[in-house]
Amino acid sequence: MEEVRIDKWMWATRIFKTRTIASEACKKNRIMVGGTTVKSSRMVKKGDVIQVRKPPVTYSFKVLALTDKRMGAKLVSQFLENITPPDQYEILELNRISGFVNRAKGTGRPTKKDRRELEQFSSPDIIPDNMAGDGFDFDFDFDTDD
Repeated sequence: MEEVRIDKWMWATRIFKTRTIASEACKKNRIMVGGTTVKSSRMVKKGDVIQVRKPPVTYSFKVLALTDKRMGAKLVSQFLENITPPDQYEILELNRISGFVNRAKGTGRPTKKDRRELEQFSSPDIIPDNMAGDGFDFDFDFDTDD
């Protein structure tokens, strides 16, 4: 076997859960080989470097061997090498701990608990006494008599 379709190879090496998801990623221009986006019918060879964009991270894999049959997770390391730069993993970690809650589309309105957590996160803990009125602790004197 000298060449395999890229969507089949990514499914077989467990980069994507299904072959359909792998081909959809190709259609959405999230798969690149050699810096150019590819279609799902693109053939992969040994030594190719595949970049997979799963926002916010771009993973990079080097093809070590070819297969079109799905395998167990323990065997994946024989077929690909993860060459993703460490800064991409830092982006992933920062995104995870940033505190931003990304609500999935269609999940509806935030619950009362969600609203309280958002208010607690965005509001200051202590409001100084001098900020209670107009926000100034002195009076402006506007004299128009010159």
